[in-house]
Amino acid sequence: MNRLVDATSPYLLQHADNPVDWWPWTDEAFAEAKRRDVPVLISVGYAACHWCHVMAHESFENEQVAALLNDNFVSIKVDREERPDVDAVYMTATQAMTGQGGWPMTVIAAPDGTPFFCGTYFPRPNFLQLLQSVTTAWREQREAVVRQGAAVVEAIGGAQAVGGPTAPLDAPLLDAAAGRLASEYDATNGGFGGAPKFPPHMNLLFLLRHHQRTGDPRSLEITRHTAEAMARGGIYDQLAGGFARYSVDAHWTVPHFEKMLYDNALLLRLYTQLWRLTGDPLARRVARDTARFLADELHRPGEGFASALDADTEGVEGLTYAWTPAQLVEALGEEDGRFAADLFTVTDDGTFEHGMSVLRLARDVDDAAPEVRARWQQVVGRLLTARDTRPQPARDDKVVAAWNGLAITAIVEFLQVAALYAAPRDEDTNLMDGVTIVAEGAMRDAAELLATVHLVDGRLRRVSRDGRVGEPAGVLEDYGCVAEAFCALHQLTGEGRWLALAGELLDTALARFAAPGGAFYDTADDAERLVARPADPTDNATPSGRSALIAALVAYSALTGETRYREAAEAALATVAPIVGQHPRFTGYAAMVGEALLSGPYEIAVVTDDPAGDPLVAAARRHAPPGAVVVAGQPDQPGVPLLADRPLVDGRSAAYVCRGFVCQRPVTSVEELVAELG
Repeated sequence: MNRLVDATSPYLLQHADNPVDWWPWTDEAFAEAKRRDVPVLISVGYAACHWCHVMAHESFENEQVAALLNDNFVSIKVDREERPDVDAVYMTATQAMTGQGGWPMTVIAAPDGTPFFCGTYFPRPNFLQLLQSVTTAWREQREAVVRQGAAVVEAIGGAQAVGGPTAPLDAPLLDAAAGRLASEYDATNGGFGGAPKFPPHMNLLFLLRHHQRTGDPRSLEITRHTAEAMARGGIYDQLAGGFARYSVDAHWTVPHFEKMLYDNALLLRLYTQLWRLTGDPLARRVARDTARFLADELHRPGEGFASALDADTEGVEGLTYAWTPAQLVEALGEEDGRFAADLFTVTDDGTFEHGMSVLRLARDVDDAAPEVRARWQQVVGRLLTARDTRPQPARDDKVVAAWNGLAITAIVEFLQVAALYAAPRDEDTNLMDGVTIVAEGAMRDAAELLATVHLVDGRLRRVSRDGRVGEPAGVLEDYGCVAEAFCALHQLTGEGRWLALAGELLDTALARFAAPGGAFYDTADDAERLVARPADPTDNATPSGRSALIAALVAYSALTGETRYREAAEAALATVAPIVGQHPRFTGYAAMVGEALLSGPYEIAVVTDDPAGDPLVAAARRHAPPGAVVVAGQPDQPGVPLLADRPLVDGRSAAYVCRGFVCQRPVTSVEELVAELG
């Protein structure tokens, strides 16, 4: 009996027709293993994972494999995106046992959940042999198996320990972190390290803030070069916008084609801030088209943002996206086909499989002559029309609270910056206006879903699908990312509702997730007990729960003037500081928040009758120092603490600037405000 048919997870539903008698992660599954006295097979993956699909087809759809599993194991299927707590615990075990990790993750555990064998992808012959060997060992060498499991659990406990060394995250430490990143920078290709190469969005956000605080030109150069290299590479969809998960090579040419919400949210934030600080036309275009990708491809009307687009199309990677020169000519005609092949580096030899090429941008078209830009955009539109006739990758429609929080924050920043760069009416301006409209609508849908569907009895739930909330409880990153998003919405809209919701989430996090010494666990104190309670302080594909919560605490404290939230942020940041100094590539979000605290952060309140059009508001947002909060509205606007007791000055709009709860006199001119923010 396969029990996945009622799951909210698209990944679990993909396995609902397997001959394997799958269970979801439930107490009943472990009770059944105990009753039968058999081990548990825990298979962890996610819907957009290529090798998860391969192992499913090779093994979990196979009758011989299913018979072995059904006779000798209780098999549990876990969506790592729904249950990051389960994934974190068993990934730590897998890394402890094998020295590496990844998905699909294959764990074999005792009926109490204690793991004694861990691995990742297994071809079917190897998997069959593994299942037979474990079955024999469980029957004949039980004592040794149990001892090995106990040793693994001890290793997990050490890896997830809290209460380690602390240090203030001060200027010398952040300067050293920026210096270490510069020493690890790939000056040829951009980014850090070799293949596979992941977009270092959080590290670049840190470096942008570091440059803004210190004036360090190297930090800005690393960010600009890497952002341009990614935007010109195959990792970026040159036709529809949006970034793939990573590049299989060191030079951004061939992507792993899955597109994740969290990557695109963080990259939207990066290109938006680069655009704000430099006016770079490439950054503007990529920010615009990434926002459009989120709104067009991942948003569902009336709901939130979906998690991902799959890496595969009909079981083939790149089927939707790769081209040959002949296909370009077929879609565009001879002359434009040759133009496109030259522009997008499509050759007879190809850069991908079977003589196909992934589109890369070989020319600097953003600063080209108007007629060249017009031809480029016409070619892009015609190629996209042709590509739309191809089979399309599946979409994981699961809504993840934390990732939607990241998307909301990014779109808020994009809308604020887009408003700063209003230009004379032309076709490009009309396109930007259209994107801002659909992006704002999608963002508001997501925020309402989080506030009304994901919040259940004052507690966050991790996932929903089709407007139906799932059972998994929210973890620390959900509380942090959603609270930060609500703080951003408060600044955009001036609505007190969002700030109040952020405060409720933060109070719950402080009460339920706190750990000794200022740290935080990733799961609540009343959450399901696992073999270890995860507490990972490092930023990986997404901000760690701890970093996300720190960011929200800092923003909320600045918006409300309540110092206890800042004190909690500083204590938590001190638990991460030793890692920032040694491993800055894995603490980018924490370092970014550290820059905000060193900067102040500034609290900027503009009292005005015209929040949308007042030049003081535009100047505040254009010149905002790292991590600054900006609110605008009428004096004493309800629900907006920063506007309380702050009147107009001689009947004119005024900006009130504070830094670390110390305030300057109000100013009424743009020049005075810019000087105070400089």
